[in-house]
Amino acid sequence: MYLDFYALQEKPFNLTPDPRFVFLSKKHKETFAHLLFGVNSRAGFIVLTGEVGSGKTTVLRALLSQLDADHYRTALIFNPCLSPTELQQTINREFGIPTDNSHRSSLLDALNLFLLQQNAEGRTVVLVIDEAQALEAPVLEQIRLISNLETDREKLIQIVLAGQPEFGQILQRKEMRQLSQRITVRYHLQPMDFPDTDAYINHRLQVAGRRGEGIFSQRALKRIFQYSGGLPRLINAACDRSLLAGYTRDKTRIDSHIAAMGIKDISRETASFVQKRRLILIPA
Repeated sequence: MYLDFYALQEKPFNLTPDPRFVFLSKKHKETFAHLLFGVNSRAGFIVLTGEVGSGKTTVLRALLSQLDADHYRTALIFNPCLSPTELQQTINREFGIPTDNSHRSSLLDALNLFLLQQNAEGRTVVLVIDEAQALEAPVLEQIRLISNLETDREKLIQIVLAGQPEFGQILQRKEMRQLSQRITVRYHLQPMDFPDTDAYINHRLQVAGRRGEGIFSQRALKRIFQYSGGLPRLINAACDRSLLAGYTRDKTRIDSHIAAMGIKDISRETASFVQKRRLILIPA
């Protein structure tokens, strides 16, 4: 709707992931370095936590893109809401291991043979599970069993568990102590600071085709940062709505007032959604 008005070739603040728009802030680069260190040092278990919309998945994709097929075999699982057997089947399938057998022990044996083969060929096997806060206790126990696969000298599989902050709280439970004790690298992804938020917004505008002067004033950028707290997902939402608010008011420059109106639109929609949810949950 507003693309021609702002001299853009495509929408710069879509919420769907697109590798062309990836921007690694100082915090994201720091997180990336910790993950890469954990994988290459064969730490075994690595845990990454971060708020919703902080860019965990972006960092994970960046990590996997750096692990070349000659030296690594990787698998990424986005849907952890599975039973232990289903998870094991999914892991095997992602690594290209036949999953005809439905017995969990046989599936684990097949994975072990695969890992031994990859190890003999000099490859590091990396399993990444996103949204780990949704994993139930029996599934976490299955993951722990997978982590037991090792030689006399090293772990055969490097497991990265990424989730929201509550995943860290889950790992502190008494029944999770065996799993928690195996985690050698833990990192919490912090939100971006203001300079990185500024750079992030301008980066996405440039990728979307904007040339010359930026669209957002410095005060508008600060208002968006204040609203978003440096979380990329909220930055995207605020910028998109601000551009729409500016377009409908024939403003080629987004100032603080226009940004505030865009943010207000988001808040109004959020409040309306919450109210509708409450009405649906009220019994007749």
